[in-house]
Amino acid sequence: MDARRELIIERVLRCVELVPPGRVASYGAIAAICGVGPRQVGSIMRHYGSGVPWWRITTHAGDIGGDHGPAAKPIWEAEGIRLKPNGLGCRYADYAADMGELERRWRKAIAGPPAPAGAPPAASWWRKSSKPAASAATGSR
Repeated sequence: MDARRELIIERVLRCVELVPPGRVASYGAIAAICGVGPRQVGSIMRHYGSGVPWWRITTHAGDIGGDHGPAAKPIWEAEGIRLKPNGLGCRYADYAADMGELERRWRKAIAGPPAPAGAPPAASWWRKSSKPAASAATGSR
């Protein structure tokens, strides 16, 4: 794996780690903060997300993807996140993390030591949209 891919993975996982307990963020919201696409966030979570609070990352509608619902439900209950009547997830608008605050904390977290030689600069340079990440609170792009 090249250094750029490792850096992207590290930054996405760091952002996921910063979603506070009792709150969720959509794949699209994490993607907007990190400057990648929502599908790339999903792929990173699928392959590398077992060590981070994966249960806090949902679709734009607040649903947990794949077959992770049964594993997430008791954790959500412990964190105070209530399921929607359909049982597929939570009401995103009720439990969405503050995306402006999440982005601020993420930028502070990644501003540590200098990036390795050849690594891309802060992810904002390749953001496809000119919309600020705070607009991603709904999970739409």
